[in-house]
Amino acid sequence: MIFGMLSMVLYNLADTYFVGQLGKEQLAAMSFTFPVVMTINSLSLGIGMGAAAAISRAIGSRDTQRVRRLATDSLVLGLLIISCGVAMGLLTLEPLFSLLGARGQILEYTGEYMQIWYLGMIFVVFPMIGNNILRATGDTKTAGMIMSLGAIVNFFLDPVLIFGIGPIPAYGIKGAAIATLIGRSSTFALAMYTLIWRERILTISIPRPCEIWQSWKEILHVGIPDAGARMIIPVGQGAITRIVAGYGSAAVAGYGVATRVEFFSLAVLSALATVIGPFVGQNLGAKQYARVHRGFTVSCNFSIAFGLGLFTVYLLLADKIAALFNEDPEVVATAALYIRLVSLTFAAQGFYFVVNAGLNVLKRPLLAAGLSLLELFVLAIPLALIGSHLFELTGVFAAIGVSYLLTGVIAWVIITRVLAENR
Repeated sequence: MIFGMLSMVLYNLADTYFVGQLGKEQLAAMSFTFPVVMTINSLSLGIGMGAAAAISRAIGSRDTQRVRRLATDSLVLGLLIISCGVAMGLLTLEPLFSLLGARGQILEYTGEYMQIWYLGMIFVVFPMIGNNILRATGDTKTAGMIMSLGAIVNFFLDPVLIFGIGPIPAYGIKGAAIATLIGRSSTFALAMYTLIWRERILTISIPRPCEIWQSWKEILHVGIPDAGARMIIPVGQGAITRIVAGYGSAAVAGYGVATRVEFFSLAVLSALATVIGPFVGQNLGAKQYARVHRGFTVSCNFSIAFGLGLFTVYLLLADKIAALFNEDPEVVATAALYIRLVSLTFAAQGFYFVVNAGLNVLKRPLLAAGLSLLELFVLAIPLALIGSHLFELTGVFAAIGVSYLLTGVIAWVIITRVLAENR
């Protein structure tokens, strides 16, 4: 899953790198799209997490028919989400990104990218849910391979479609969106092939309305709080982007670079959080409670060691890493400032990821959602507003680091108490 998550991050890094060669306005436009794209991704992952939690428990109790029903019904639910998402996205393009702070040419670039992205939502949502179904069975290898395929396709198509080559014209920022959707369509095809023909985990039998409702209720019991918690993150990032936008387009571009570097940096810890769900679910279903406790302890220790290692690297190399994406001095300075300040607390953020995923499978989805609300709306955004007033951009970025640290500590306290109840 580490390789799968890293490859997914390549989507964002590749787009950021190649679009950054077009100019800081295009790079700023990409930064404005990030919260919205992450919101849709979060909703899809929330449904996938709800499906994975229910399916992993059914696998642990050896209920094969229930596994197939849950897997199929989760994809039907995803199709409903896609239909609503495309319509709402296209109707709210300009007002939404204007609200986030995009203006003039940057707003036009943002619209060009998102018009194409919205139309390809099915290629984004279905593989996310499908991969969570595969992870619930314990098959993280195939899920990782599927994710990697799309990233590789996107990486090679980005420069071709953005800058043009031979008979292929230069599409600019539109090319980044087209490359992403072609990459995602390859993951869609492979995910559907794996679920339908190889695993035969989907069923074509038409359920009674009460059956599909029972499946949706079980999936959404975890899926709604998890999706809500995940969507809190990009909504909060949108609010932070709005604050940063007050310092100019170069600051927004630098912040966009930094958040993508952060996304890449936390991919290993995100992978750990991704697999803790099926690990906990299957062991709960088999009543192996000691292994559940051990899993969280190992995850915490790893998060601390890995996070401190990242901080050491970024303390020395932040400027050089930022300069890879754009050479504008203000963009580089902003990105490097964020990376140095916030990376000190990556360890705490990683453990928060793990606890959040574990709480959902432990049937504490509201606690998981509460942690996300705490991090962004109680800590990050209020502290960023105060920090901006007192110390400008330095205060904004320091506030994000403080929110990561405090949330990680609180997550440890919560999971310790929840596990004590399950002894």
